[in-house]
Amino acid sequence: MSPSTNRMLNRVKSMYLFIKKKGTVTTRELVEEFGTTQRTIQRDLNVLAYNKLVTSPSRGLWQATSKKVKVS
Repeated sequence: MSPSTNRMLNRVKSMYLFIKKKGTVTTRELVEEFGTTQRTIQRDLNVLAYNKLVTSPSRGLWQATSKKVKVS
């Protein structure tokens, strides 16, 4: 696995755990927490949403779903 892919997967996992812990977060909070661009955060959120791990109850807000996940 390439270093950039590994970095992205680690960031996506960290984002998921952050959202799960906080309950509901804004895209801006994620940008500030992970120190990356809004576009990168949006791409990562798309990965999480595609896998039904997060949902957006309204524009710019994100929360974890109740889908069971084993995090290693």
